[in-house]
Amino acid sequence: MDYNKSAKEILERIGGPDNVANMTHCATRLRITVRDNGLIQDDKVREIDGVVNTLNKAGQYQILIGTDVPKLYDEFEELVKGDGESVETSSEDNNNESIISKVFSAISAIFAPLLPALAGSGILRGLLILAEQIGLVSKDSGTYAILNVASMSVFYFLPVLLAFTSARRFGASPYLSALIGAALLNPDYIALMGDTGNGTTTTFLNIPVVLMGYNATVVPIILSIWAYSYLYKFLDKKIPETLKLVVIPLISLLVMVPLTIMVIGPIGVYSGEGVASLVNWLIERSSILTGILIGGGWSILVSLGIHWAVNPIMINNVSTYGFDYIVPYTFACNFAVIGVTIGVYLKAKNKKLKNFAASGFITIALSAIIEPVLFGLLIKNKKLFLAQIIGGAVGGAYLGLMKVVTSAFVFGSVTTFPAFVSEKEMNFLNAMIGLVISLVIGAILAYAFTKKDEELT
Repeated sequence: MDYNKSAKEILERIGGPDNVANMTHCATRLRITVRDNGLIQDDKVREIDGVVNTLNKAGQYQILIGTDVPKLYDEFEELVKGDGESVETSSEDNNNESIISKVFSAISAIFAPLLPALAGSGILRGLLILAEQIGLVSKDSGTYAILNVASMSVFYFLPVLLAFTSARRFGASPYLSALIGAALLNPDYIALMGDTGNGTTTTFLNIPVVLMGYNATVVPIILSIWAYSYLYKFLDKKIPETLKLVVIPLISLLVMVPLTIMVIGPIGVYSGEGVASLVNWLIERSSILTGILIGGGWSILVSLGIHWAVNPIMINNVSTYGFDYIVPYTFACNFAVIGVTIGVYLKAKNKKLKNFAASGFITIALSAIIEPVLFGLLIKNKKLFLAQIIGGAVGGAYLGLMKVVTSAFVFGSVTTFPAFVSEKEMNFLNAMIGLVISLVIGAILAYAFTKKDEELT
């Protein structure tokens, strides 16, 4: 693919740079917030080399590219910015976008850049736990300590990383924002809490302050940088150019660090813990039903581009508790899709369809990317979509019944199996059983639903 050429064609067919209010990308999609949907030539966008499909949902025009999307995004971003100025959504543009759309758009932009770091760290942690369990590495050794630091640092310093990506999304200084996040992890701040931990009190200018621990947290820093973006834009507009270098950082730190510690941080901690606790409580109350709903319905969320709303909960669970119940259900969905590709490959005689199914199998098994199969086959063939949903639901039910967890936030593929290694002795085995159930049911139903003369439409 010629990324520059494809980026130019996409930009032309969505109304040009002036119609781009905001832009980001996730693992497989270019996500654009446009000012006027009427300027989008959707049919012509789909004809562009490298474009698999398009979707206009959750306030974004989503262009499915595949795993090459970061390269295309770099070219697209240069074309949109033109003179080097950042692209921001004006308040007028925001008025045309619902609150839910804004939330989905923000979550996507904030978390997408961190997914490789989270996935890689998660796999390393799973392999380290496995190595310790089979006796290759001692928990008391320097080797274990160094590899543990390598695998867990992304979670400990999550506030710093999220501060940077949040700033890019909300229009604040990424570096000052990262510094605000780093202040929450400073050893001197942590020392204020002593051995008591969350709930320790101190004072700031004689004002009582309840201290909280912010390592591995998600919500507090995002709220803080969202609030800071308004202060930053105000300062950037009002302060003379000759004073900005010193005055903006000074006021930013002087205001935002105390404000975050005193007000925004505790609100974020309690709200984040509340949402996570509610989700986990529901899972504990009916893990089988949850497995059915998420295992069977995850592909629907992915097709609508709104699965990003659930990802922060999974990341928060892993960073806070060291494990998560939801990630395994997404594996069930992915392996049901793999099963469908197997069933189609075995039954269909059309060479083009067989090749598509084979490439889809390899893509999902190695990289967990289901969108090409989802948009290229399942959405176009409702019976095959149903086969995948049933396979994912049944496999998810088993995973829920066995209370299977992952020790990391990862995407469901063969390469991410180490995430199922945990302190629970049967966790890995039960995970494999659940995924085999999803795959086999998906394959059998897809084989039954596929006609021998089926073609790829």
